[in-house]
Amino acid sequence: MLINLLPDFFAVHNSTDRVAAYLRYFENHRRFLEAYWHNYVLDPAGPHFLEVVRSAALASRVDLRTMLERIDVVSLARNTEEQCRTLFDVDTDIDVVLMVGVGAANAGELVVEGKGIAFVCLEHFTSVTNPETQGLGLDPELIPLWLTHEIAHTVRYTSPTSRSEMKQLIDDAGGYYSYWETGRRASLRELMINEGLATIASRTISPGHAAWEYYGYTRREYASVRELEPLMTRALSNDLDRAGLGLRLRYLSGGMSDDARTVERHVFPERSGYFLGTKMVEAAVNSRGLSWAIRAGAGEITSLASSAAASA
Repeated sequence: MLINLLPDFFAVHNSTDRVAAYLRYFENHRRFLEAYWHNYVLDPAGPHFLEVVRSAALASRVDLRTMLERIDVVSLARNTEEQCRTLFDVDTDIDVVLMVGVGAANAGELVVEGKGIAFVCLEHFTSVTNPETQGLGLDPELIPLWLTHEIAHTVRYTSPTSRSEMKQLIDDAGGYYSYWETGRRASLRELMINEGLATIASRTISPGHAAWEYYGYTRREYASVRELEPLMTRALSNDLDRAGLGLRLRYLSGGMSDDARTVERHVFPERSGYFLGTKMVEAAVNSRGLSWAIRAGAGEITSLASSAAASA
């Protein structure tokens, strides 16, 4: 189901007391927003919550309003959702949320009470970088790309036919997804396969973009990842079947220091695991299709990759 939170956010922005209005907005949508804050921002019960709220509520939104005047984001999201339902053979309820975030992730996935949620934060898709809102300046034509990426995750996490490690961890947590807990408990192999599948899904639903945009890279980062691919593949072999939050952050997160991304005296580019994870799943997708692969266990996908390599 498509949920459009833009009218509610702009009601906050049009209020005479934006901070108080945002707090009411947060309470009205607590089920979703609390999970968003916990996973992508900070603990909303912590001491810095009001500081971030104030910054987001008081920021100018001229760039966002200008983009929304020329782009029908609701139709973009609805069409993307429908294409994903067909391509992935979606067999579970998923919410797709259009929202204005607080300058954290440009898009993301959640599971709340067993229900998958894919969201996109539109302040990042105005084509104009905005230091005040921390907007990334992405082109709005990339909205389907990133929405597809997140919908693919939610299918892997919540489909009743999913055999993924992520689904089991979320089920064990009572139907809630935590970026931090799954980062601690899921194998790096599962986490990289998870991102690789979502990347291929995005290429399928939203073709025609520059190769690096599917990974969230700059052109320079993409060139660096390709150059370092053999080295990274060798280094990764020792970590694939280990679990640990530091591994997820090293290979699959942005914003990490050079030291955190240094392996064998080489600094790996941020989110290098997106590229390597895509390589890991290509054989399975080519052999069995995306709908099957999104639900497959990491062992099944690895087995198909090994068979393809042996017959090459």
